[in-house]
Order: sequence, then C-alpha cells, then structure tokens
Amino acid sequence: MAIEIKIPSVGESVQEAVLAEWFKQDGDTVQKDEALFVIETDKVTLEVVAEADGVLKIGVQAGETVAIGTVVGSLEPVDASEAPEKKPEAEPEPESSSEKSAQPEKRPAPEAPPKPSAPSVPADGIHLAPSVRRLIAEKNLDPSKIQGTGPGGRISKGDVLLYLENAPAGIPEEVPASPTTTGDMPPAAMEERKPMTPIRRRIAERLLESKQNTAMLTTFNEIDMGRAMEIRSQYKEAFSKRHGVNLGFMSFFVKACVVALKEVPEINAFIDGNDFIYHNYQHIGVAVGTERGLVVPVIRHAERMGYAQVEKAIVDYVTKIKENRLELADLEGGTFTVSNGGVYGSLLSTPILNMPQSGILGMHKIEKRPVVIDDEIVIRPMMYVALSYDHRVVDGKGAVTFLKRVKEFVENPERMALEV
Repeated sequence: MAIEIKIPSVGESVQEAVLAEWFKQDGDTVQKDEALFVIETDKVTLEVVAEADGVLKIGVQAGETVAIGTVVGSLEPVDASEAPEKKPEAEPEPESSSEKSAQPEKRPAPEAPPKPSAPSVPADGIHLAPSVRRLIAEKNLDPSKIQGTGPGGRISKGDVLLYLENAPAGIPEEVPASPTTTGDMPPAAMEERKPMTPIRRRIAERLLESKQNTAMLTTFNEIDMGRAMEIRSQYKEAFSKRHGVNLGFMSFFVKACVVALKEVPEINAFIDGNDFIYHNYQHIGVAVGTERGLVVPVIRHAERMGYAQVEKAIVDYVTKIKENRLELADLEGGTFTVSNGGVYGSLLSTPILNMPQSGILGMHKIEKRPVVIDDEIVIRPMMYVALSYDHRVVDGKGAVTFLKRVKEFVENPERMALEV
C-alpha cells in the first residue's frame, strides 16, 4: 500500500508552505530517512525525509504553495519479488568471461528506470539538488572537489558559493567566458524577476513593522578587544579539548549582555498594550544569516549557561540551519537579540529591533586603530558596538548604561565572573 507524503506541521501559526525544491524525481527509488524535498514557510526552512523505502510518485511540483497537511506525493512499495530474480543474474558473472559480455547486453531494460534520476546524480555519482547542479554547471566546477556540509555530506548551494570564494582565480566560469556587450542581449534577458520567498516576505514585513511601530533610537560605543583576544588565544586549545567546541567572541558578548540586562531590566522588557512586561530570565536571540534570509534562533535561559554551553547552543543551531532542521520553537520567545555584522566585514551599522523586543546589540568587525591610553597613542584591536532600543520603554540613560556595562565586561571578562 502506498504511503502518502504530506506537508508537515511546523507550528500552530503556520498554515501554508512553499514546496521549494524536490531532491528526487518522479519514479526514483528512495530509502528511508533520505531527504525528499524542502519546504519554506514565513519563518523556517525544513527538509522532509522519506518515512520508508519506496518508489517516489510526485503529486505537487516545486514552487507551488500548499496548505499544511496537503498530500504532495506518495511512496509506492518496492516489489520484493523482483529482488530474487536479479540476484541469480549476478551469480553467473564470475564464471565465464564470454558469458559476462553477453549478460550486460541483456540488462538495458532493468537499467532503464534509473534514467529519470540522472539529472540529480552526475556521472561521478555525487547527489546534487537541481539548484546546486545548475550552479555547478554554470561555473564549470568539479563537484568532487567541493566539500559538502549537508546531510550525508551532500553539497549545498552555500558550499558551492564558499568554494568559489576561496577558489584560485584560475577556476573557469561560463559567465565571464562570453564577454559580449549588453547591447547584444534582448531586453528580456537584461532583467530577471523572481518571486519573494515566504521567509523574505516575512522579514520585509517585520522590518517595516518595526520601523513604523517603535520609537527606535541607536547609541554607539567602542570596545577594546585586546583582553578578550588574549584570553581566547590562551585557552582556546584547552577549551576545545574539554568542551568539543571552539571559544568564540559571541559567548563573551552573550554573557556580558546577560549581566547587563539584569542591571538594566527595561531593555529586557516588552510593551503589551498599556503595560510593560519585565522578564526575570534572559532568552538571547542570535542572528544568523542564511541563503534564504536572516533567522534568529533563541538561546533559552542564557543566564544559567557558561561559555561552553553558549558556544554549543550556537553550533547546534548553525548545524540545524545548514541541514534545514530548524523548528519554529527555536525562533520563539527571545527577549533580547545579538547580531554580528562583523563576520561580513561591517564596520558600523544601526540594527533594527526584532519586535516585540526592546533592544538589539550590533557587533562589528575588529580593526586595529590608534587610541589614547594614559595620555599615549597606542594601537589597539577595537570594535564598534551599537545598541538599538525602543525609546518608549528605555530611556537614554538606561541604554547608555547598558552599553557601557557590556563594554566593561568584554574588556575585562574576569568582571563577569565576579559581577562587579
């Protein structure tokens, strides 16, 4: 009996999803727990896997918007009676070389069914999603040289882009190979129109809502990262061996924010109608950029965590994002957000509030700059930081005090342990 493939529920507030991409084609044989397709909602991107072995029958094509629970395909059970018939054909092969050559000629019929999956599996046997396959073809790349980080080592689009960024200049590409002038192109080819994904639409709505419905203001400061860099360098090997994760700067800032939020609780508060809701816990959202848009998974009860637990939580979320396993529950309940634009080279920015939160801290790249210390000009590794806050909830004094305390804690991490 065929097994129905349905769009899974990802949360009570999500009623529909876009079937973004099929990893398999109609008629392909799939195995249990093998990824079948990806869905996109306005909040998360999720891979759906096969519940059992079978032959895939696709009912809804990629790109269509469907309701949660919709049947988009089925898995037809594999006929077990065919298996014994194929095995005897394989047994005579080692006997006679003359018969061996005759037998393969009789096998085109059984080999015909796999042909539909040929576009997804190149000659080298590496499984590629259609979008990844197109990009590799456009850039004339060898997929065997690209390290995959997806489930089962599968190559994702992000892996290809990362390979191109780090690749030597000599890698051939189709796009620059034909430097014809744009005047030779038909008008329709000079522009490309693409529909916004549900996640991108939701991001646009939330950002516009935040700008229109909050009294947002941003205050700035700069942090000398010298001491944090020194501690990180001194203990990174021992930290990694003991905890199995690397010691990053994000844990310094998360821990600093936790202590500072306790001292300035209004930044950890929400507006609900005519009331302020203060939280006696710190659920810290960490902004993570993805191919499809920005997501903010939440580290719950960060006030109970040490540096290693914070780093492990971040690594776990990054892995879930890469493997399209991030759940709606991972994104809900944050009371404050930290965003690190420095990983992309940003020197200074004004982050936008993640409603209904009242504060967001923006980190930026570390840059050596001349500063005055004890009346002497010295070169120090400095980082600009920005705190955007809702002025309806937070006064300027509270915002400046919060950012000043974060600066003090990161410049002297020992103070966090002592909370002084």
